[in-house]
Amino acid sequence: MKKLLKYLLLGCAALMFNAGAGAAEKGTADEAVAMVKKAGEFLKKNGKEKAFAEFNNPKGAFIQKDLYIFAFGANGDGVELANGANIKLVGKNVKEMKDADGKYLIKDILAVGMGKEGQGWVDYKWPNPGTGQIDAKRTYVERVDDVIIGCGVYK
Repeated sequence: MKKLLKYLLLGCAALMFNAGAGAAEKGTADEAVAMVKKAGEFLKKNGKEKAFAEFNNPKGAFIQKDLYIFAFGANGDGVELANGANIKLVGKNVKEMKDADGKYLIKDILAVGMGKEGQGWVDYKWPNPGTGQIDAKRTYVERVDDVIIGCGVYK
């Protein structure tokens, strides 16, 4: 019961944060990939501390339209290092988080980022702040050194 309540609270917090994003223009898959690449370059150039601070900045360079950057360590522990949509998730272990269908989306994100290619797409269902419905979401993730960076789009 506590896990369910925690999940609902985190989801509500994300929806409240993104309530304004519903009116914003919808990001594309190409824009999500470009943002992840840009975030990776920023991380390499500026280091983790500065990069995570910028990724978490709600008025920063890594929040555009309904797109935002999130990051995990490539160690697979599931601790969120950055999240442009919900700062309350930063520092929390969200490895067991499930989507609307019960899919372990963070485990899948980590598996792709830690995999041989170190990049790819993860599909899951998530509350869409623009529609208020559970929609299909597709997230691009890429490993940059020991960090997995991601950005998702609603289909």
